[in-house]
Amino acid sequence: MANPKAVCNGHYHQKQNNLLKSGIYKKNGIAKQIKKNGISNGSFYKQPFTEHFEQAPLYVAVFTYVGFTVGTIFGYLKDFLRACGIQKCPFAIEREEQKDFVPLYQDFENFYTRNLYIRIRDNWNRPICSVPGPQFDLMERVTDDNNWTFRFTGRTIKNVINMGSYNYLGFAETDANALKTVADDLQKYGTGVCSTRQEMGNLDKHIELENLVAQFLGVEDALVFGMGFATNSMNIPALVGRGCLILSDELNHTSLVLGARLSGATIRVFKHNNMQSLEKLLRDAIVYGQPRNHRAWRKILILVEGIYSMEGSIVRLPEVVALKKKYKAYLYLDEAHSIGAVGPTGRGVVEYFGMDPDDVDVLMGTFTKSFGAAGGYIAGRKELMDFLRTHSHSSVYATSMCPPVAEQIVRAMKCVMGLDGTTKGLQRVQQLRKNTRYFRQRLHEMGFIIYGNDDSPVVPLLLYIPGKIAAFARCMLEKNIGVVVVGFPATPITESRARFCVSAAHTREMLDTVLNALDELGDFLQLKYSRNSKSSRPELYDKTSFELED
Repeated sequence: MANPKAVCNGHYHQKQNNLLKSGIYKKNGIAKQIKKNGISNGSFYKQPFTEHFEQAPLYVAVFTYVGFTVGTIFGYLKDFLRACGIQKCPFAIEREEQKDFVPLYQDFENFYTRNLYIRIRDNWNRPICSVPGPQFDLMERVTDDNNWTFRFTGRTIKNVINMGSYNYLGFAETDANALKTVADDLQKYGTGVCSTRQEMGNLDKHIELENLVAQFLGVEDALVFGMGFATNSMNIPALVGRGCLILSDELNHTSLVLGARLSGATIRVFKHNNMQSLEKLLRDAIVYGQPRNHRAWRKILILVEGIYSMEGSIVRLPEVVALKKKYKAYLYLDEAHSIGAVGPTGRGVVEYFGMDPDDVDVLMGTFTKSFGAAGGYIAGRKELMDFLRTHSHSSVYATSMCPPVAEQIVRAMKCVMGLDGTTKGLQRVQQLRKNTRYFRQRLHEMGFIIYGNDDSPVVPLLLYIPGKIAAFARCMLEKNIGVVVVGFPATPITESRARFCVSAAHTREMLDTVLNALDELGDFLQLKYSRNSKSSRPELYDKTSFELED
């Protein structure tokens, strides 16, 4: 539940005249309804759409830069002492016969790794030795040389509350009854296919899964792949190439960025979720065409995500669809984090906004999160799927999905759809929404700055100062809570954060345990920066100054 004083999309909407008071906005002779949820072009939204991007106090940014500066200075000092032989050099040293070779990675990257990252390296790559459900077991490890190497103690840390895995619907589980069909398929098919779909790897289980995905999404056909990352990086090059234009959100996932680069198409980036920025690029593309020859672009493809995994924000899909129709572009929607996680029945942002799946040209998603499996899918019109079956590198050359994994996806998706004869899947979707709302509301009330949409199960909690990244993760683990912390260069230098992923499998007691620990730690580490300020990036969320076509 949103704070009534919260900023919606980074700005307050003030009543300026009688038209605004009556709820009607008139521009260019066209009157449109404005809803009280703070969304421009409000007629596109059927429910409140509230996102939070609050600005931290100025001193926080100052101390963040000071922290990185001090760390860098001490890093150069340590390098000087190592060069003089005063301090031991524990990291790998190049062999003499390779001295004349160009180094594999640049000096600053090496500098950052050995002097900054290495100090907090114990917070990543922790070995888990159980199913990554709402709780997991962790192998304890310690270091005797300041994180250069680790050794295992032989002790297992039991029942750590898992706040980092993408197990949104709780299908990462070990219940023998739930996994019976998976075990049966393992016995029937074995673990691997050892061939591509076009050769000897096209199984009846794959066809069953593709038909089920198409039915679930409400589209004509679907195509499944064994790896979620490759679903983006290997299929985008099959859709666009030279002479095409890709318009990509600045916060798109690396798999989308890599796919765009591999395609050879021209890439232009628009500000995150900013319809003004996107329309300007679309308009310029139509007016000016390609560079140098000014010919019309062969295709224009817009790349967006359903839920942005580092910000917790949801794409403003109704407005993106309106723009793509207005300028005759194509839309590629990555629902890796949103499929199963949002929407009344878990069908992603298309259902969340009550839209027609046919409005999106290419629907992409993964099975690695809500469905507790592996792989990804592309869905849409049958003609498109038939084209990708023969032109996608991932379809033609990659080994197809192993059957037990396919069965795990089938049984999870049938559960969500109610085809197993129960309402357990729908209950999981509803429980996830309740948990998400409760967790976000409590964090707001405590005074933390968190990013994203109120309905997003991805909850970034801003830490800012680099020294607090390691302190936060270590203190949480001491309280038997596993968290994911992220810093520069994965985030902007002033926006280090902890990223929580809420699950339907989390009980209220688990969430309260985490929230109580956060409340205590927030006071100890001085992390409660919230003042309900305006967005730190208001230009991304300013009210649009144009009218979209319905």
